[in-house]
Amino acid sequence: MISAATEEAKDLYRGLDLWQSDRILSAIAEAQTMAVSAVGRAVPVLAEAGDRIAARLKSGGRMIYAGAGSSGLIAHLDALELPGTYGISPDRVPVLLAGGDAGLLAIPSEAEDDTNAAADAVANLNVTAKDALVAIAASGRTPYTLACLDAAKARGALTVGIACNADTPILLAADIAVLLATPPEVIAGSTRMNAGTAQKCALNMLSTLIGIRLGAVYEGLMVNMQPENAKLKARAVGIVAKACGIDAGTAAHLVDRTGADIKAAIVLARLPAGDVGDARALLTAHDNNVRAALAAITA
Repeated sequence: MISAATEEAKDLYRGLDLWQSDRILSAIAEAQTMAVSAVGRAVPVLAEAGDRIAARLKSGGRMIYAGAGSSGLIAHLDALELPGTYGISPDRVPVLLAGGDAGLLAIPSEAEDDTNAAADAVANLNVTAKDALVAIAASGRTPYTLACLDAAKARGALTVGIACNADTPILLAADIAVLLATPPEVIAGSTRMNAGTAQKCALNMLSTLIGIRLGAVYEGLMVNMQPENAKLKARAVGIVAKACGIDAGTAAHLVDRTGADIKAAIVLARLPAGDVGDARALLTAHDNNVRAALAAITA
């Protein structure tokens, strides 16, 4: 029998099914708040993980997510949002999900135990020492996820383990162990709740830090966002206007001139005698970093 905080049936919730609805939801809300607090206690180790993963991405490596069930789906969601938000190419943030694509439509429980599939998935991605693998499992012992971590580590990749139970195999095996010490679930063992909330919060923080370190954020603005629909094109205009302190009409003109390249539009605003090519060349010379490019113009 597994003895773990994530599986504990807490006496506090005895008779839960007899409670009034508002009392049930209040208990869940309180537990979720405690779960987020647990992420706050992991900030130092998450910061280390983010900085080290960003360094690998800068050097041409990848951030690979690995997970099963709810943990894997949360990881997949995080990865899906990075290309549009921070301009990180999808092939730089692949996801190893137990059950493969079928795991996106239903959660195949037996896939969590398939360690051979995990080893094959790591081999098929040709994981190397340039890469980082983030293994996520509420229990800290999911066989598929642990096998992904072990296989990636054997190939020299940086490994980060995220789990909600201390001293579990994934945390013990990882180069960087992120413990999210969430409280027992209101519904015992239902780790899509407290554990899931903490995992989503931790991955939000981790990937946002990485986006910042990769130069995708300037003054709190998403300057590497990919404006691929009308809403996002309007947002791009707003970002350029805010970053440059100009009116929306001028910003829209800059966005149009650069083909909706937000970074180039911001730099171009500081180059009244320049053109789009000059703005892009300046960005290229400064590692595609807006702040560094603007500092060079000032200098």
